[in-house]
Amino acid sequence: MGSIDTPQNPENGSTTLPPTTDASATYDGDRNPNNGMPPRATEMMLPIESEVVKKRKASMFPLEVGTRVLCRWRDCKYHPVKVIERRKIQSGGTNDYEYYVHYTEFNRRLDEWVKLEHLDLDSVETVVDEKVEDKVTSLKMTRHQKRKIDETHVEGHEELDAASLREHEEFTKVKNIATMELGRYEIETWYFSPFPPEYNDCLKLYFCEFCLNFMKRKEQLQRHMKKCDLKHPPGDEIYRSGTLSMFEIDGKKNKVYGQNLCYLAKLFLDHKTLYYDVDLFLFYVLCECDDRGCHMVGYFSKEKHSEESYNLACILTLPPYQRKGYGKFLIAFSYELSKKEGKVGTPERPLSDLGLLSYRGYWTRVLLDILKRHKGNISIKELSDMTAIKAEDILTTLQSLELIQYRKGQHVICADPKVLDRHLKAAGRGGLDVDVSKLIWTPYKEQG
Repeated sequence: MGSIDTPQNPENGSTTLPPTTDASATYDGDRNPNNGMPPRATEMMLPIESEVVKKRKASMFPLEVGTRVLCRWRDCKYHPVKVIERRKIQSGGTNDYEYYVHYTEFNRRLDEWVKLEHLDLDSVETVVDEKVEDKVTSLKMTRHQKRKIDETHVEGHEELDAASLREHEEFTKVKNIATMELGRYEIETWYFSPFPPEYNDCLKLYFCEFCLNFMKRKEQLQRHMKKCDLKHPPGDEIYRSGTLSMFEIDGKKNKVYGQNLCYLAKLFLDHKTLYYDVDLFLFYVLCECDDRGCHMVGYFSKEKHSEESYNLACILTLPPYQRKGYGKFLIAFSYELSKKEGKVGTPERPLSDLGLLSYRGYWTRVLLDILKRHKGNISIKELSDMTAIKAEDILTTLQSLELIQYRKGQHVICADPKVLDRHLKAAGRGGLDVDVSKLIWTPYKEQG
């Protein structure tokens, strides 16, 4: 939810490294760069300098976990990284290692294994004590920089204290699955997911796009597809409009599917908890349909019974389908279900910064449209009844837009038409609309 836009990833080692800048390689014997120094003297000095450099570099290997260095990324530029883990290359020499690095400017989803040639060894920094380093870094950072780093590193973990966060990041620090195949897409994963131990040595997984069973080899998937009878997710189709369909899956009735969906989703969601007890949840899977079947593009889940009025527990749009309006559609759909239930709803807390941004965008567009139609002559209670958005979420949204004031003991909405138009323009388009007339659904509590 609210992910950064990641570029397509070339394979490690496919980019061309810049020319070496070692002194022995750049020396031109036809020129004299040393202000009168005889060429012979220069030639005598270069091997000595080269030996010093070689010895210094040799003493570095293998790089220690915690080392900071510059690394060549997909944009062909060097970025600061921290070595998270290392592993020996099977066919390599004594010091031939690959390094799992975290780009300190970016979210953890971009962590990856790199070879030594991607690293600028002249930029290597010695390993320092983490607690001391964090204290020094926090003193040097501006407030804006600290906020930016907090948004990147603590996304989805606001409920964790510092010790729990360190424990979580230690356990999930290295992605165990590098890529997955789902339907016609091969997708690079973002995070660790706790698959069963027998998949620990598997860098790529092959998923059946209909039943979500996963396998280690392409041949296994091909054999499975010949036997799999499903052409859509299990469960009930509760919505179809054009080529879009939504299926409701009961975690209790389709336990294996629910667990497989959680395993898959965890590859792209850096949450602390993976729910193995899927019996308590309903899963709403959005699909694009064609003559080959219904292909999952994303989903959200919700508890069957929530004492806190949560109408959404987890939400994901798969990377190949992002930035097409599906995330906003899923949020809107969750509120349409709440309207059918006759309840107000809110997403499960805590929200990440980017998650809050997605929801704030939805709340802003919905509320501004209503305020414009009613010319501001409407109460927060009436807004909540019309939209199924919780009153507290309406209040914080309008406060952030400076559209509400507190007068004589009550909140008053101040909706100047020009201000509303300006906010609507800034909010952008609302994404795909839910055609409520195509929704055929009975709330869970009324079933059977």
